[in-house]
Amino acid sequence: MSLIDPRAIIDPTAVLADDVEVGPWSIIGAGVEIGEGTVIGPHVILKGPTRIGKHNRIYQFASVGEDTPDLKYKGEETRLVIGDHNVIREGVTIHRGTVQDRAETTLGDHNLIMAYAHIGHDSVIGNHCILVNNAALAGHVHMGDWAILSGFTLVHQFCHIGAHSFSGMGTAIGKDVPAFVTVFGSPAEARSMNFEGMRRRGFSDEAIQALRRAYKVVYRQSLTVDQALAELVEPAVQFPEVAMFVESIRSSTRGITR
Repeated sequence: MSLIDPRAIIDPTAVLADDVEVGPWSIIGAGVEIGEGTVIGPHVILKGPTRIGKHNRIYQFASVGEDTPDLKYKGEETRLVIGDHNVIREGVTIHRGTVQDRAETTLGDHNLIMAYAHIGHDSVIGNHCILVNNAALAGHVHMGDWAILSGFTLVHQFCHIGAHSFSGMGTAIGKDVPAFVTVFGSPAEARSMNFEGMRRRGFSDEAIQALRRAYKVVYRQSLTVDQALAELVEPAVQFPEVAMFVESIRSSTRGITR
């Protein structure tokens, strides 16, 4: 029995692994590649060039790999690359890149993209990330591993969302969010660190305490960013987690959420 519903429309140049499932009324365009074990629900639109890895699940009404509406896009060939074991829920939109940046939008592995979320052109999503319903990333956003954006979070273009960070519902992010930091509000303000997420992922008590102290240096001692980073040189040597926090601040080009 075929795993592809006869009501689906699949371009002859699309390449699907033998066990890919495709539901009725889905459209898979030219230049799309889909890896083994992936399930495409009904009414899904996939446009290429797009490469989708193994064991992904894409739900109904998602639009994946479409052209970006960015006005600088003039029809150049750009890509979308999706890794393995991702869940892309109803109504999600993911756009390909632009030649002015990476020419590629990238989604890693084990991510959950919930209903009606949007991932803009040239964005880079790491692994184990969650975008809750209606979260939206403008173009050129980078999102580190294990980051979580709660429902209706909005992220301005070119922002970096640090690994293990967390945003509250309805947050509007216009600056970089350092690794591990929790932000809330519109505009976003740093409130604490994602300590509960760290505990769930097995961070040691010592590492969590070191990060708690590092957070206070940056956010509670009325220091400039440069002064705070100077205070954290030794803790960053002792704890790789603090080093990750420090590097996410040092590498910021938009300024950090404070």
